[in-house]
Amino acid sequence: MERTNKALTAAKYVFLLAAVFVVFFPIYSVVVGAFKTQVEYYQSGMSLPHDWLNFDNFKKVYEVGKLGLGFKNILIILAISLAGNVLFGTMVAYALGRFDFKLKKPIMGMYLVAQVIPMITTQVATFSVIKYLGAYNHMTAPILLYVGADVLQIVIYLQFVNNIPKDLDESAMIEGASLFKIYRSIIFPLLTPATATLVIMKTISIYNDFYTPYLYMPSKDLRVVSTAIYSFVGPNAAQLNVISAGILLIFIPTVVLFLFLQRYIFAGVTNGAVK
Repeated sequence: MERTNKALTAAKYVFLLAAVFVVFFPIYSVVVGAFKTQVEYYQSGMSLPHDWLNFDNFKKVYEVGKLGLGFKNILIILAISLAGNVLFGTMVAYALGRFDFKLKKPIMGMYLVAQVIPMITTQVATFSVIKYLGAYNHMTAPILLYVGADVLQIVIYLQFVNNIPKDLDESAMIEGASLFKIYRSIIFPLLTPATATLVIMKTISIYNDFYTPYLYMPSKDLRVVSTAIYSFVGPNAAQLNVISAGILLIFIPTVVLFLFLQRYIFAGVTNGAVK
C-alpha cells in the first residue's frame, strides 16, 4: 500500500511537471527567440541567446512591421467595441433580469441558438452585409462585428443582476427615479466586477483575433497588432525571431491589463460564490 501511494505521488509530480513544461515552454521559446539574430535562431535551437541586449528584432518589428500603427488601430477598435459591449450587455441583462414580457424567453433562446451556429457557416452572408454597408476595408467592419452583445456576457451580467435586490429598484421608484435612472445609478455601478471580467475577456479575444482584421481590413494602413507581425511571414519562410519580438511586445499590454483589473475579477468571483 505504501509503495502504491509513493507511485501515485510520483506520477502526480510527473504530470504536474509535464503541465508546467507545456504552459511555460512556448513563453520561454518566444523570450529567447526575440533576442536572437535570424542565423542564431535557426542554428542554436532553444538555447539562451548570446546577447540579451540585442534589440534589433524589436526595432525591426516596430519600424518595418509598423507595430505602432497596429497598436493605434487596435486601441480605437477596442475602445469603441468594449463601450458597445458593456452598454448593450448591461442593458440587455437589465431588461431580461428585471422585467417580464412575452418575448423574454424567445430572445434568450435566439441568443443561445446564434451561439451554437458555427461562425464559418455565416461568413459569406456576413461578408456580403459588410460590403453592402460600405464598411469593407474600414475600421467600421470589425467594430460592427465585435460590438454586439453575445450570450456569454449576457449570462455573466444576468448572474449579477439577479443578485441585486429588487427592493433597491422599488425604493428608487418611490423617490421618483425613472427606469433609466435606476439602470444608470444603481444597476450599472453594481455590475463593475462583471464589467471588469467582460473587459478582460473581450479585450483578449479582440486583441488576439487575426481572422476578422485580415479578412475585412486588407489595407496596410489598417493593420492591427495581429496582422502587423504577419508581414514577416513570407511564402517560403518566416522570420521567427522578429515574430517572437513582436509577440513579446504584444503580450505586455494584456499582462498589464490583467494586473490592473484582477482585483475586480477576484471580487466578482468571490461575491458570486457567497451569494
